[in-house]
Amino acid sequence: MAVGTLYAAILRSPKAHAKILSIDVSAAKALPGVHAVITGEDIRAISDPFLVALKAPIDQWSLAVDAVRFVGEAVAVVVADDRYIAEDGVELVNVTYEDLPVVVDCLKAVQPDAPVLHAPAGTNEISNRRFVYGEPDKAFAEAAHVVKTELVYPRSSYTPMECFVVVAEYHKASQSYDVYSNFQGPFSAHPVMAKALRVPGTKLRLRTPADSGGSFGIKLSVFPYIVLMALASRITGRPVKWVEDRFEHLSAASSGPNRVTTIEAAVDKDGRIHGLRMDCLEDYGAFLRAPMPGPLYRMHGALTGAYDIRHLDVTNRVCLTNKMPAALIRGFGGPQIYFALERLVQRIAVELGLDPLDVIRRNLINKEAFPYRTASGALYDSGDYAQAIEKALADGRLEELKARRDAARAEGRYYGIGFAAVVEPGMSNMGYLSTLVPAKVRERVGPKNGAVSMVTVNVDPVGAVSVTADVTVQGQGHQTVIAQIVAEQLGLTPQEILVNLEIDTQKDQWSIAAGSYSCRFSPGTAPAAHIAAQRIRDKVARIAAKQLNTVAEDIDFANGMVFSKSNPDNSMPFSRAAGTAHWSPVLMPGNDQPGLREIGVWSPPELEPPSSKDEINTSLTYGFVFDMCGVEIDPITMEVRVDRYVSMHDAGYLLNPLIAEGQIRGAFVQGLASALYEEFVYDESGAFLSGTFADYLVPTACEVPEIEILHIETPSPFTPLGAKGLAEGNCMSTPVCIANAVADALGVESIQLPITPSRINDLLAGEESRPAKQIQTATDGGSTSARAGHMLTGKGEFVVAAAPEQIWNSLLDPEKLKTVIPGCHTVSVVEPFKYRAEVTLGVGPIKGRFVADVQLSDLQEYRFARLSGGMSGPLGGSEGEGTVTLEALPEGTKVSYTYSVGVSGKVAAVGGRMLERAAGMVIGQFFERLSRVVKPEEDGPANTASTTPRWKRFLGLGR
Repeated sequence: MAVGTLYAAILRSPKAHAKILSIDVSAAKALPGVHAVITGEDIRAISDPFLVALKAPIDQWSLAVDAVRFVGEAVAVVVADDRYIAEDGVELVNVTYEDLPVVVDCLKAVQPDAPVLHAPAGTNEISNRRFVYGEPDKAFAEAAHVVKTELVYPRSSYTPMECFVVVAEYHKASQSYDVYSNFQGPFSAHPVMAKALRVPGTKLRLRTPADSGGSFGIKLSVFPYIVLMALASRITGRPVKWVEDRFEHLSAASSGPNRVTTIEAAVDKDGRIHGLRMDCLEDYGAFLRAPMPGPLYRMHGALTGAYDIRHLDVTNRVCLTNKMPAALIRGFGGPQIYFALERLVQRIAVELGLDPLDVIRRNLINKEAFPYRTASGALYDSGDYAQAIEKALADGRLEELKARRDAARAEGRYYGIGFAAVVEPGMSNMGYLSTLVPAKVRERVGPKNGAVSMVTVNVDPVGAVSVTADVTVQGQGHQTVIAQIVAEQLGLTPQEILVNLEIDTQKDQWSIAAGSYSCRFSPGTAPAAHIAAQRIRDKVARIAAKQLNTVAEDIDFANGMVFSKSNPDNSMPFSRAAGTAHWSPVLMPGNDQPGLREIGVWSPPELEPPSSKDEINTSLTYGFVFDMCGVEIDPITMEVRVDRYVSMHDAGYLLNPLIAEGQIRGAFVQGLASALYEEFVYDESGAFLSGTFADYLVPTACEVPEIEILHIETPSPFTPLGAKGLAEGNCMSTPVCIANAVADALGVESIQLPITPSRINDLLAGEESRPAKQIQTATDGGSTSARAGHMLTGKGEFVVAAAPEQIWNSLLDPEKLKTVIPGCHTVSVVEPFKYRAEVTLGVGPIKGRFVADVQLSDLQEYRFARLSGGMSGPLGGSEGEGTVTLEALPEGTKVSYTYSVGVSGKVAAVGGRMLERAAGMVIGQFFERLSRVVKPEEDGPANTASTTPRWKRFLGLGR
C-alpha cells in the first residue's frame, strides 16, 4: 500500500426512497484528520452514470444523486487519516430527506398505480419480452391435462469470509487510475468502470490478488466502489483505501434476484410433458447494474432442463423495487428456473397420481439424441441422464429411503422423499444477454457472442515453468489443476510448475470474458492451459530433436527428461532443451524464434450469437445433476432434518476428482442454506431486516448433513479435455430437492423458501391471524407493515425505592433525565409536554447519534403517562408509543411500562433478535440509573416554595 494512503468510510441511506434535499458536510469537514467529504454532486461533476444492458433512463452513479432508492445506498464518503476518524466524520454528516412512496414487492411494482423509482423510465417494468418456440398453443390445446403453479424464489446471497476491499490511486500526470481490488469478474465490467471514470480502458489499471476469501459471484459487485474510491483518490490527491464491513456487505453489496414464476405444463395422461408456459418476473432492486439482467437470461437456452420438451412459451420481465440492486451469485439463474421446473414436475406426479420418478424418467432426453438442441437453442454436448439416475438409485439407496419413510409414517412422523434433475451449464456464451433485445436491434449494433480464455506458459533460461491465466481465484483450486495440466504435457511434476493467477490489466493477457464465473474454468481456462502447454511441448520437441538427431514426432517427455521414443537412452534434461531457446538461439530449428513463451487461446465455435428466432446456445457445456433426499420434520420444533442426501454428477472428464468433490460439497451447503436458512427480508417501508448473522442465518458445520457424491463421466465432444463445468450444480438442485421432499412429507402444494420452522407451522396449523403491523419477505405480496422496519413490543416492571411523586418529578426533570437516559447528551423542553433529546446509542455493529422527540399525553399526576414520538439520525430512526404506570408500594414504587416501537433504516437491519436484546439492556440501564438519581426530599412536597407541582413548573405551566 502506498505511503500516505487515506481511508474511507461511507454514509449510507436509512431511507428506502427519498429525495435528498440537502447534505450538510461542514461539521464532518471540520473534524481534525478529515481530508474530504464527497457527495453525489461531487461525483456527478467528474464521472458518468454506469452503463446498463437496457437502453432505459435508470442512471446510477457511485454515490446517490438527487435521491436514494434503497436502504444502504451510498450517499457520501468521508476520507480521513484513518478509518476511525472517517467513521466519526460519517456521523457528523447531516442529510435532509423528503420521503417518497416505497415499493418492495415486485408484483405490486408492476401495477399501473405503483410508485415509479426512476421517473424518466415511466415504469418499474423496464423490460418485457415474450419468446415462443415450437407450437405451444397447439400443445396445450391437445393436452390431456394442464398443471399449473406459481412459485416465489426469495432473495439471498452467499457470504464470503472476506468482504469488498479497494485501494485506488489517481495519477494526475497521466490522468489514469491504478486500482487494487478483489474484483471477481467478468471483466466485461472493466469498460463500464472506465466509461464511468471518463477514461479509456488503458487508463484504468485493475489489479486483482492471486486469492481472496471467497466470492461466489458477489465480488462482481465491488465495481461501483472501485469507481467511487478512484474518484475519491482524484479528489484528495492521495491513495484511498476502503474495506467493507460485514453489515455493509449484507445490506448493500448485492444479492441474487427474487423471482416470481408462473409455470404450467401441457401433459398427457402418463405425465409426458409436451409444452411449457412460463412467466418469469425478476426483481433487480433499485438499479440494473451491469451485466444485469444476467440471471434471467443465462439459463435461457436451458429452460426445459433435462427434459425433451419441444414447445415453449416464455415471458421474461424485469422490474425495479426499493431494494438493494441484485447481481450474480453462484448458479445465477439456475436456482430460480429449476425451483419452478422441478416443483412443477412433482406437482404433475401428485395431480396425476403418478410416481415422481416415473414422470422424470418419461421426459428425460435420450442419450442417443446428443448433441441435443433444445427448443430455445442450447446445444447440450453429451450425457446419459437415465444411466446417471439408475446409478444413483442403485445399491439399495432408493429402497432404504422408502423404508425409512414407511417406518416414520407408520409411527405418525412426517417424512418425505424428494428428487431433482438439473442441467448444469458451463462457460457462458457472452452473447446470451443480447437475447434481451429484439433481433432487429441486434442486427444494428452487431453480433455479440462467444467466450475467450487465455493462458500463458513461460519457461525461463534454466527450465523453470511459470503460468498465468485470465481467471480470478477465490479458493477454487485453479492453480492446482493448471499445474497438473501443464506438468502432464511437459513430463514434469505439478510441484515444478509455478502458477500465478494475479491479474494486472496493463500487463496480462485478458479478454472481456475474463474472470471466474459460470463454471468457465474446466471448459475454458483448462483447455487454454492445455493448448499453451502443447505449444511449449511442440517447440521443445523440435529443439530437442535437432540436438538428439531425430525428428520431433519421435520426442517424448517424462520424469523431467526429453527423449527419443525409439531410443529412450538418447535423452537430455528438459531444462537443457528449454534453455537452448534462451542461451543458444543459433541452435533454434527452422523458423522457431528464441525464447520460450506461448499463449493458449480457446474460443469454441459452438458459442454462436442468437438466431433471428431468438434461439441461443447460452453455454458451451452442460453437465447433469440428479439429487435424491429424505427429510424428516420434527412435529414439535418444526425443524427440517435432512436424513439422507445422494447427489449424482456428470461433469464429463474429471480433471481433479478431489477438487471436484470439494466444489460439490461447498455448493451443496449453499443449496442447503437457500432451502432452509438464508433470506434477505424487507418490510413494506423498504427497511432491511436481516443485516447481521443474528437474523441472516448461515448454516454452520453442525447444521450440515453428510452427502453421498456419485459420478458418471460422459466426456464433452466440444472441449479438448472432455471436461464440463462443475461447482454450481447443487446450488440449483438442492433447494428444490429439499422442497419436494418437504412437500411429500406434508402433502402440501405450496412451499416457500427458506423452509423455516415458522413456515412449517403455518403449513401444518394454518396461518394464525396476524397483527395489523407486521413485516414481510421481499416477495410477499399480501402482508402489510408498519411504517418502520422492525416492530419492537414489550412490557415490564421495576421497583424503585422512592415515592411515586419523586419518580414522577425526576422523569419530567430535563437535567435528571439527561443523567438517566443511556447515551444522552442533552434534554430540552421544546414546548409544553414535548421534549427533545440528543443521544448516542449502539446496537451490535451499529452506533450513532440520534435526535429524539417525545410527546406526553393522558397525564394522571403521579400515576400514569402516555409517551409517543420518534427518533432519527443518519443510521435510521424509530417511531412508536408507550405507557408508564406508577403504583405505590411499602418498599417504594412499582414502575410498569409498555412499548411498541417501529425501527427503520440501518438500525433495523441488525435484526429482531439483536434489537430486542439491545432494547432490554437500554431499559435495564434506564431504571438502574433512575434508582440512583431519585433521592427522597428531606422536607417533602409540602415544604416546597410553590404549591404548583414540580412537573408543571418544569414545563413552564406555573410558578
